[in-house]
Amino acid sequence: MAKRVRRPAWAKAFQRSFAQLTRQTLSTGARAAELTLKLGAEKRKAPAGKGDWIAGLAVGATGMRRYRLYRPPEVRFGERLPLVVMLHGCGQDAKSFAESTRMNRIAARERFMVLYPEQDRLANAQGCWNWFDTRSGRAYAEAELIMRAVDQVCLLYLADRTRIVVAGLSAGASMAALLVTRHPARFKAVMMHSGIPPGTAHSPLSAVGAMHGHRPARPLPATPVAMAAGWPPLLVVHGASDRIVSSSNGHAAARVWAGAAGARVLDGRSVQRGKRYPMTVTDYKLSRDTVATLIEVAQLGHAWSGGAAGQPYSDAQGPDASRLLWAFAARQFRQ
Repeated sequence: MAKRVRRPAWAKAFQRSFAQLTRQTLSTGARAAELTLKLGAEKRKAPAGKGDWIAGLAVGATGMRRYRLYRPPEVRFGERLPLVVMLHGCGQDAKSFAESTRMNRIAARERFMVLYPEQDRLANAQGCWNWFDTRSGRAYAEAELIMRAVDQVCLLYLADRTRIVVAGLSAGASMAALLVTRHPARFKAVMMHSGIPPGTAHSPLSAVGAMHGHRPARPLPATPVAMAAGWPPLLVVHGASDRIVSSSNGHAAARVWAGAAGARVLDGRSVQRGKRYPMTVTDYKLSRDTVATLIEVAQLGHAWSGGAAGQPYSDAQGPDASRLLWAFAARQFRQ
């Protein structure tokens, strides 16, 4: 009969501890997997409201980017609707930007489509568009992928190529401006919310200096003749209390846009709607045409003005930037 070997007490204790650790690890892993699945399902879920929330993928020579397209309900066969391209800021994605700006709600009422290109976290860990990385060419490559998404939506979903505007927040605003400098004839208007003028930075280090207003804005690659021939007007919205991107960048963006066209600046006017933050509106005119409009919002930090309460990078107390954008765009469509 085999002799029974008695294990020492320390071996038994080690086995119990190891078994407990294994159970905890499996339990934690299961909870993490469950949370990941829930977050993934929540991200895929459409924002509240009627209409279609369509997933798409733009593919080009330099890679690919996902996008979401909002299409209002009851689009008639063959109907061509205007398109608003919305570029999110750092730490956001297509869905969170749609929920923060509530642009889909305006699109449903006014009947236009909204395209939300989405930055890949492998391209930027914080989800920022690499608008500043012109030296390596990454900024231009991302701009072309966004244009691929625009072209795809025009082809597949019949967006009106003659009525397209682009807007963005923070890094998205700077990418929107860069996009227009490369394809000015494709857009009827551009909006920069809390962004930095194009050409102000060319690397991550210079982008940090630009964010704090320590780098001068460069002139646009355009002449007054080119501006008159088809450059879209610019709407700038910036918080006077922005501590992330200095409000001096908003002033600089309006000045360089107006300077390229030879426009004159008019006196600023103070506007306050209800209990929302007051704003100072300054127009830059060439003859009777508005080349640029700067809206500086008092008390607003680095957030979408008038956005949904409780959302990151969103301040419900500001004037509604989404409404301001659509009103600005609609004027260009009528002209």
